Amino acid sequence: MANGSSARIVAALEEWIGTAAPGARLPSTRALVERYAASPVTVQKALRTLAAQGLVESRPGVGTFVRAIRVARANDYGWQTAALGSPRHRAPGLPTSLRTTPNDVIALHSGYPDRELLPERLVRAAFARAARGDAVVGRPPAAGLPELQAWFAAELGAMTPAGLAPPASGDVVVLPGSQSGLSTAFRALVGAGRPLLVESPTYWGAILAAAQTGVRLVPVPSGPRGPDADELARAFEESGARAFYAQPNFANPTGASWPPDLARRVLATVRAYGAFLIEDDWAHDFGIDADPMPLAALDDGGHVIHLRSLTKSVSPAVRIAGLVARGPARERVLAAAQAESMYVSGMLQAVALDIVTQPAWRTHLRGLRRQLAARRDLLAGALREHAPAARLESLPAGGLNLWVRLPDSTDLPRLVRDCEDAGVVIGPGDEWFPAEPAGAYVRLTYSGPHPGALPDGARVLGRALARQHGTTTPPGP
Repeated sequence: MANGSSARIVAALEEWIGTAAPGARLPSTRALVERYAASPVTVQKALRTLAAQGLVESRPGVGTFVRAIRVARANDYGWQTAALGSPRHRAPGLPTSLRTTPNDVIALHSGYPDRELLPERLVRAAFARAARGDAVVGRPPAAGLPELQAWFAAELGAMTPAGLAPPASGDVVVLPGSQSGLSTAFRALVGAGRPLLVESPTYWGAILAAAQTGVRLVPVPSGPRGPDADELARAFEESGARAFYAQPNFANPTGASWPPDLARRVLATVRAYGAFLIEDDWAHDFGIDADPMPLAALDDGGHVIHLRSLTKSVSPAVRIAGLVARGPARERVLAAAQAESMYVSGMLQAVALDIVTQPAWRTHLRGLRRQLAARRDLLAGALREHAPAARLESLPAGGLNLWVRLPDSTDLPRLVRDCEDAGVVIGPGDEWFPAEPAGAYVRLTYSGPHPGALPDGARVLGRALARQHGTTTPPGP
């Protein structure tokens, strides 16, 4: 017993555990040191080995005990069927864009920018500074840190034309990400069972938020230049809706940016029907050939509810968004937000504020624009060369993805499977329509990892389409 190796101690204790009752307490570390003439480090190593094998469990301050043997049996949760009942609104499943994939896959589906497109050094430094401040232990105001509210208001106010009143910091409610913002806005401004006009196709997160809040979606056809203004007015008239959710800049998934004349017509229509425009400015930081012009900057009458996210451009770990609403609508939004989350982490707010107020933030955004332009053009050129059947209706002036029209006879589920079997994951367009799809589409991101593989992904897509439609595709290596 003088052998001090941890293996000998493990073997001896395994034999003892085999005869001990579940829950029996092992001798103390000091007793084991004396028994096996070993050092405390060796004994602790043996105990960690036994714990890793699932034979013992340690309870800090109490001791180490023989782990009870759990009998394997089938789970029976059938009683929950009756307790839960039928769901009032069956929510859609999570989309392909949230899937995680192995590193060796060409990911053309992701909804988040690759790590190399994020301001990682700024984020790390901001977290380090925030950890030393009061935000790490304090409770922030319900509407958000005043300094962060002021930043969101000032950004929008800088784009407000002369003659219109810019938003005040008190008009801002800070929220834990834009998805929470959509649910909050839909709940506060629309309400369960009531109609909400949406572009079709539209952001899948808005479809999910509507399903979870019980809001009834009314699709309005939308194309490369935005929604049909006449159809929008008709939808307001026929549905009685008092709100319209839209993405006027770099829409997800279509990439559309509204021209000024359409923006004016939509605002006039919204005002005429005494309605709200819930403006999702998710891609504010992802302009390539153009800078975004939020419609909220053109309205000081409280018709436009402006939702501005920082999550995608700063870091997925910093889920922060600002919602600008004026008048009683702001109080309803704040009440709904408090009911859901009480307040947003002061730590994350401090981090977000630190990042966006650094001079290096503007430098990062200028470099990001160049990177996104190169990636977008690489993928678009590869599609023209290797997948001519996949048609781009327009080249987006910003955003993170291309919206690609396929031949009408395309078997989309089969195409998705064939591409994945060849190591390429794509996003089926069906997930972005609030009703039946208007055609066969895929959404392809150019902001994922390994941008050099974008031509390979286009080549795989082209070959899969060629097999379906009996056409030829340009030869590749």
